[in-house]
Formats: sequence, C-alpha cells, structure tokens
Amino acid sequence: MSRAVEWWDEHQIPLYLAAIATGAPAGLAAPRIAPALEGAINPVLALLLFATFLAVPMAEVGRAFRDVRFLVTVLVANFVVVPVIVYGLSRFVADDRGLLLGLLLVLLTPCIDYVIVFTGLAGGARARLLAAAPLLMLAQMLLLPVYLLAFAGSDVLAVVEVAPFAEAFLVLIVAPLAAAALVQALARRRRAGRVVEEVMAGAMVPLMMATLAVVIGSQIAAVGAQVVTLARLVPLYALFVVLAVAVGLVAGRTVRLDVPATRAVMFSSATRNSLVVLPLALALPPALGIAPLAVVTQTLVELVAMVVLVRLVPRLVPEPLPADASTSAGHRSGRVAP
Repeated sequence: MSRAVEWWDEHQIPLYLAAIATGAPAGLAAPRIAPALEGAINPVLALLLFATFLAVPMAEVGRAFRDVRFLVTVLVANFVVVPVIVYGLSRFVADDRGLLLGLLLVLLTPCIDYVIVFTGLAGGARARLLAAAPLLMLAQMLLLPVYLLAFAGSDVLAVVEVAPFAEAFLVLIVAPLAAAALVQALARRRRAGRVVEEVMAGAMVPLMMATLAVVIGSQIAAVGAQVVTLARLVPLYALFVVLAVAVGLVAGRTVRLDVPATRAVMFSSATRNSLVVLPLALALPPALGIAPLAVVTQTLVELVAMVVLVRLVPRLVPEPLPADASTSAGHRSGRVAP
C-alpha cells in the first residue's frame, strides 16, 4: 500500500489529467449518468476536504487566523481588484443576459473548498487559506448582490439567494473541518485516530481524481449541447486565470508575504466558487437557462488550469535558496551573492 501511495504522489499531475480525460468521454457517451454523478459531487468533495483538513493541524489554523496581513491581502485581491477584471471581461458577453449572469455569478465568488487542496499541492499556505475561508464566504454573500446590481442591473437581485451559500459552507467546510478536528484529537490518544489519518493521507490523490472525474462527467454533455454559444466564454475564463494569478503574485510581493502565502493568494485569486453558485444559476428562469452551463464551463476551464498551475506557480514563486547555497552559486558565477 505504501508503494502505491508513493507512486501516485509522484505522478499526481498525469493522474489528474487522466481523471479529466476519463470523466469527459464517460459523460459524453452516457449522458444519463449525469444526474447520479452530479449528486456525488458534494459527498466526494466533502471527503476530499476532510482529508485535506486532516493533514492541517488545527493549531496551525488558529495561528493563521491571526495573520492579518495575509487575510487583508486575500480580501482586497478578491473583492477589490478581481471585480474590476470581471467587469471588463463581462462586457464581451453583455449582449447575452444568460451568459452575462453566469459569468458574473462564478467569477465574482472566490473558491473556499478545493482551492485549499490545489494550494497545498503547489506548496502554498493552505492553513492560512483555510483560516480565510469563513471571511471569503461571508464577504461574497454580502458583496455579490452589490456587484450584480452594479454590473448587470437592478432586476438581477431577485436571483440571489443566501441558502445555497450557507448549505455549501456547512456541508463542504464546517462538517469536514469538525470531523477532522475530532479525528486529530482522537489520534493523540488512540491508535484508531492515527490509522484514519494515515488512510486519508494516502487517499488524497484518488479522492482528487474522483472529484475531477465526477464534476466533469456530470456536466460535459450539457455543455456539449451548447458548445457553440459557450465557446465565447472559454477565452474569457482562460484570460481571467492569467490575470488573476498575476494579481495574486503582485499583491503578495507588494505586501511582502512569504513564498507559501504568496502562492496561496495566487490560487485564491484565480479559483472560483463554481460548485456553490451553480444552484443559484439553476434557479434562474428558463429564458436564462444558459447561465448554469456558463458556470459549468468555467469549472471545466478552471480544473484544467489548476492542474497546470500546480506545476507553474512554484516556478513563478520559487523557494529562496539557503544562504550557503546562494553564496556558493555566487562564487561559481564569479560574483558575490547579495
């Protein structure tokens, strides 16, 4: 078993791409399974987040919550700078009400769930991002109606409901986090708790693969039926990822965050809350039926982008060389390292 865990830990990116490549054709070949797969999204994601939270000591989360500079940076990046980008991108689909609302719903809401997983895979400060999750959720619940009013007009306020946000927060954050805290407490006293920790740590990669396959398999057929219309969104979503990653990088360096924190801000800026806002989009009237598919299209683009960013972000924000290593490098290059 340990060899299997080591193998899939070393081959995470190819395995995630394989999961995407498996989910897409399965969903296209058997569209009838889409409802069942859609119903599995929250349970699989909750398990993935339970495993993620279990790997983060609760004491570390408590310390992260006191990191005011990081928290303010994440909030400003997501709710001051990113909305400016979203407004600019939304003008390209302002002629189609359904596409406009779908784009705004998903791009104005920062992710609070699997972003923590991807951040950890890239060596980011997942504990600090986990500590920021309640603030991010509360802020988007309060500010989403404001931004929709400003960007799309007063009639859209009728579509914004708090219930899906609250339900997602309880199911995907509170419940897995509470379960992880209980298991960590048990592990300090009983071997059973330590066994659960070991099993869930080994299951991280398979759970991420299952999440990717289920999400894509459940939605790909519906997206394919409207592919011509939805194709307008793909370059906008791709450009959003590029710009949002740049925002996170600049924000982290401007306030002089350390490397893990800067990586976390980059992922938080780029990753959106699509699984939470999808119920909002599904509640829209039939005339706006393209909006949920606009949300799902962003999910598909984002999942591919996240797999890329897990490798790219550590290269954009590398760990600093140890002092002795940098000095040796300076001597080898014929100059003294600063």
